[in-house]
Amino acid sequence: MKKYRAKRYRVGRHQEVPTKSRRKFSAFALLFVLAGLGLVGYALLGGESPVSKVVENATEGEEPAIVTPTDTTLYLTVPKMARVEDLPVYDTPFDDESALEKSAQHVQDTGVPNFPWEEGANVYIAGHRMGWPGTRSFLVFYDLEALENGDEIFLTDSDGTRYTYRVFNEYVSDPFDWSPTQPVPGKNVVTLQTCTLPDYVERVVVQAELVSSSKPS
Repeated sequence: MKKYRAKRYRVGRHQEVPTKSRRKFSAFALLFVLAGLGLVGYALLGGESPVSKVVENATEGEEPAIVTPTDTTLYLTVPKMARVEDLPVYDTPFDDESALEKSAQHVQDTGVPNFPWEEGANVYIAGHRMGWPGTRSFLVFYDLEALENGDEIFLTDSDGTRYTYRVFNEYVSDPFDWSPTQPVPGKNVVTLQTCTLPDYVERVVVQAELVSSSKPS
């Protein structure tokens, strides 16, 4: 019987791409895609494109956001007053006297900016003339009337930023007069208030203007 050898077929080029050629093709394809993305990105963000104008308009004129302390407790120092050094000032509504009973009160909800880091603020702080023995409220604002124009007042927030004020106004007001809580045009101020002696009928008001602030190093 005649023996036949099985024919060997070569794989045609149309059936398999050589490895080197395949790698070149992949590299060219990748470069083409990257180049296309680059052109699209330039068209969208470069030059006078609408997207670049939107981005520019969104960031133009923006001011850095003010970082406000999460703890609103303030600390008051008045060198000319005997009992006011790093005095805690607690933030409570006007009709909540818990802060006054233990120290001094920063009055909430006055309808105007009332924290030292806010522009045009009036930081309104009330303290007892007599107060409660055994607490920081005792005689705390007893000598408020000793302050004169030019005297310094310091506030420190819970983040350690120190605000320096200089007294420019002292007067006596009616207890039902809320004008001492209102903003002072063109100024950022702190207002300190206590009762008059000996009858406690009226209110002694001292106002000081912010002259500088410094953050902890």
